[in-house]
Amino acid sequence: MTESVRPVFHGFEQIPLREYAERAYLDYSMYVVLDRALPFLGDGLKPVQRRIIYAMSELGLGAAAKPKKSARTVGDVIGKFHPHGDSACYEAMVLMAQPFSYRYPLIDGQGNFGSTDDPKSFAAMRYTESKLTPIADVLLGELGHGTVDWTPNFDGTLEEPSWLPARLPHLLLNGTTGIAVGMATDVPPHNLGEIVSACVRLLDDLDASVADLCEHVRGPDYPTSAEIITPAADLRAIYQTGNGSVRARATFAREGQNIIVTALPHQVSPSKVIEQIATQMRAKKLPWLEDIRDESDHANPVRIALIPRSNRVDAEQLMGHLFATTDLEKSYRVNLNVIGLDGRPQVKNLKAILAEWLVFRGETVTRRLQHRLDKVERRLHLLEGLLVAFLNLDEVIRIIRTEDEPKTALIARFGLSEDQADYILETKLKQLARLEEMKIRGEQDELDGERDRLIATLGSKARLKKLIRDELLADARKYGDARRSPLVARDAAQALDETELVPSEPVTVVLSEKGWVRAAKGHDVDAAALSYRDGDGLLAAVRGRSTQQVAFLDSAGRSYSTLAHALPSARGNGEPLTGRFSPAAGASFAAMASGGNDDRFVLASSHGYGFVTRFENLTGRQKAGKAMLSLSEGAKVLQPAAVDSVEADRIVAVTSAGHLLAFPVSELPELDKGKGNKIIEIPKARRGTERVVAVAVVPPGGTLVVKSGTRTMSLSFKDLGEYMGARASRGGLLPRGWQKVEALGVE
Repeated sequence: MTESVRPVFHGFEQIPLREYAERAYLDYSMYVVLDRALPFLGDGLKPVQRRIIYAMSELGLGAAAKPKKSARTVGDVIGKFHPHGDSACYEAMVLMAQPFSYRYPLIDGQGNFGSTDDPKSFAAMRYTESKLTPIADVLLGELGHGTVDWTPNFDGTLEEPSWLPARLPHLLLNGTTGIAVGMATDVPPHNLGEIVSACVRLLDDLDASVADLCEHVRGPDYPTSAEIITPAADLRAIYQTGNGSVRARATFAREGQNIIVTALPHQVSPSKVIEQIATQMRAKKLPWLEDIRDESDHANPVRIALIPRSNRVDAEQLMGHLFATTDLEKSYRVNLNVIGLDGRPQVKNLKAILAEWLVFRGETVTRRLQHRLDKVERRLHLLEGLLVAFLNLDEVIRIIRTEDEPKTALIARFGLSEDQADYILETKLKQLARLEEMKIRGEQDELDGERDRLIATLGSKARLKKLIRDELLADARKYGDARRSPLVARDAAQALDETELVPSEPVTVVLSEKGWVRAAKGHDVDAAALSYRDGDGLLAAVRGRSTQQVAFLDSAGRSYSTLAHALPSARGNGEPLTGRFSPAAGASFAAMASGGNDDRFVLASSHGYGFVTRFENLTGRQKAGKAMLSLSEGAKVLQPAAVDSVEADRIVAVTSAGHLLAFPVSELPELDKGKGNKIIEIPKARRGTERVVAVAVVPPGGTLVVKSGTRTMSLSFKDLGEYMGARASRGGLLPRGWQKVEALGVE
């Protein structure tokens, strides 16, 4: 018979590579998720943070203690509980000590622990010292009261707490961020008082909705005083779903002409913001700004001075542009993904987090009370045995002196337990003096009362809830503070285009007869007194603002537009419009206008036809222009007249024969382009010789100025009544000597 072949074990297991890779990846993923990246809902800490806090408490580094070198703490953490890199451990420790990173710092650092400008510029651990802050007692205060489970450390030589018995929902107080495998967490910090208020609301009303809790938790509360501008409805949606984003915006104030940035969004570096603004200035994309200075110091951690070029700069517009183009406004992702009490990661809404934490807190308080009750009952048990010994002192002494096994004899003689017998044998003789009986009975009475209270609390959900509530409110009074990040409703910031970045200043645009254009600052410019090229002179001048567009009409009725600030200065002769635009052959520039898009103008031709149009219709196509005013043969373009009120203003037209007609603007149609309707009647027989000289619009209270040579005549709005008539009528004849009108003006 052949011998059966036995399998041989070679000291390793053979499995398919696919199966091994899948198992290894899943094991690593679970480790990263549960033991490194995501916080536990109960104490709101990741394992490394928990171990740092616990190791510092074991080193006696409480808030009242003298600080020790940070290297000592890091050495204990990585040597006893957290076998990872010392630099990563120290960085986690520094983060908990930075008041600009943590809303409620857990570590009091002495030395260089970084700055808002560069959070990672902290000194090496051998140079810095640290201890715990007072608020860390919220996490550690009940650690020795039987409130947590203990697990062996990585080498099995020590035990460490599985979690810390937090008296407050620390997860929401300081928040956290972490990237695991296939998931991440981003929990923003919140105000302690608001969180406690929401917890109390939920204790009192278990059916409270997320919207109800949002009456207390109004939004995140970052360590900086930058504004949170996310709308309240969006914040409620975040707390309802556990996902979303929050926008924070820097705050600023005016100091004289300068703009002072006083607070930056969370984790925004002042030097980075200054560099972003300076980059735009170097690229000439911020003509409003003359300089930027960093004036931060110990008294003012954030103070960035923006120096505008003039006091006419619109600060709100400038800052709105900077909010949109720099880190002066920043968005923060919110993802409330945490490890729940069941040990599983899950995205939870605000109510789920608070409700689950209150369950955690209820279990912690129950364990603390039960632990104390056990200690009280044990002490009462020992005191009962001690009292028996005191009442039978002579017999106890005789047994101890004569018996070989006094413990057994005491148990047999007095019916004591082993613990009671041991306690009697360990008691000092001085405790058996006469006064000790009173102390024993007094302690018994006190402990009896405490036991009754503990039993009553443990047996009543209402009392347990009241205890939790009172402790929450007490901690809120002790550690709470005012909200730092104000919640302000703001419109979304919009980056300005090049035109809006120009200071809004009054300008007068001057057009010469030969089509040369220039812009002078101010509205008190005497255009006729400016110097002109030989053989050239003033054609028209209009007042506007540097941020507005200027429209030019050529002799063919086409319209062209450009920005006022882009025109050359009036210090020189300007530049020809033909360099900017391409009018048709033989066409020359005849008129111009400037205003806002919704401003209205009367466009008219010398043949007496015209219409009202919005200024926006005159702009758009720049180089080739756009057809605007249709002209009959021989007609010329007149200077557009600005309309203040379509209902109240009057149009005035005057002909070369001295006929003047006034009628309401409302009688003339509003068109986008075209020939328009007849404004004033010119008889057929005279159409070759008579023409419309000018058109003006006179508002109520205004005065019409009629110019003839060097003479002027003023007609008030009331005086125009003599010349009022229906549109397209002949109008009234001006007085003798004024029938050769050259121009109309309005004052």
